[in-house]
Amino acid sequence: MNNINRIAIVGAGVAGMALAILAAKQGYRVSLYERDSQVSSMGAGVTLWPNAVYILQQMGLEKQLKHAGGTPRLMRQFNQQGVLLGELDIETMNSLSGFTSVTILRRDLMNILDGALDGLGVERQFNCTITPEAIAGLKQTFDLVVGADGRMHSVVRQVLYQGKVAPRYQGFVNIIGISQMEGASDNAIHDYRGRGERFGIVPVAPDVCYWAAAWSTSMDKERPLSGWYEEMHRRFLSWPEPLQSVLSSYDKASLRAIFVHDLDPLPYWHKDNLLMIGDAAHAPLPTSGQGACQALEDAWHLVRILAEEDELDSALTAFYQRRIDKASAAQAAGRTLAQGIFAAHSEPPASVSDISVKQLTQFWMQGLEVE
Repeated sequence: MNNINRIAIVGAGVAGMALAILAAKQGYRVSLYERDSQVSSMGAGVTLWPNAVYILQQMGLEKQLKHAGGTPRLMRQFNQQGVLLGELDIETMNSLSGFTSVTILRRDLMNILDGALDGLGVERQFNCTITPEAIAGLKQTFDLVVGADGRMHSVVRQVLYQGKVAPRYQGFVNIIGISQMEGASDNAIHDYRGRGERFGIVPVAPDVCYWAAAWSTSMDKERPLSGWYEEMHRRFLSWPEPLQSVLSSYDKASLRAIFVHDLDPLPYWHKDNLLMIGDAAHAPLPTSGQGACQALEDAWHLVRILAEEDELDSALTAFYQRRIDKASAAQAAGRTLAQGIFAAHSEPPASVSDISVKQLTQFWMQGLEVE
């Protein structure tokens, strides 16, 4: 056990909140800094695959998670005419792993994590913008400073790489939202794909789903958001009925347009007592389905390694070595799928039926000590 006592965490997203809970439960004195006025709930929803649910079970949150979320039994893939191309049996995956996959609105997940911090003695500071200069001060005050401050504007990554690393735009926009929808796609995730276009519908409850409409485009931040939303309606006007139901019943306040970026694998995630985790370190595309899952794995592994190693630098090096291959594989998988859908002259997307449920389960559960 090393002599770490005080940990500062920059960013109250999934990675930061999970690390704060796990570290506080192990007796560390934790301070959590968030630039927004409240816990971040950016995004519509999250699919937590068995590896993420395993971590949340270790945190004592599985019951709350299942109460607030849904448990889809299948992923169905269709073309833009609504012809079924294949299915992924989620229930079989759950059985093989021993853990249930859960879909949940991001705001509900963040509320669960926030509630879990109550009584743990974590100092939470909101409306707190951390600058590179502030990082230097935190490094002097705390034994370990962890950047969980996201893919796009991570100050910790900026400090570690002197501004030389930036997220890469991958050529498509995501419009995300939350809708009321009767039947919510028969408790199955619906994935509609065309050439250069995709629409995913994820059930959370019998009458609630979150969704994402995506298409290849150049990045234009000057265009009003209303223009992107209007284009979405035009693009998917003739697509199958479930999309029309979703697009006629969404909560306008939930809409968000995202120019989708990811990161190239990085050669290191720490220097001295400064470390980055989650999307700040290895942001994958949403097509990986593993963003939140890998963030949760980071938090779990980091706390375990800190308890195992005597020296901080050895611990942070061991953390990187334990996580880099799996995190990079999730990044690569997300890019491969995105290129198959959104790249110019791409081939028709492969069917999810071609995916081996057994191999996928083994990969996701890799590195987790599941009995």
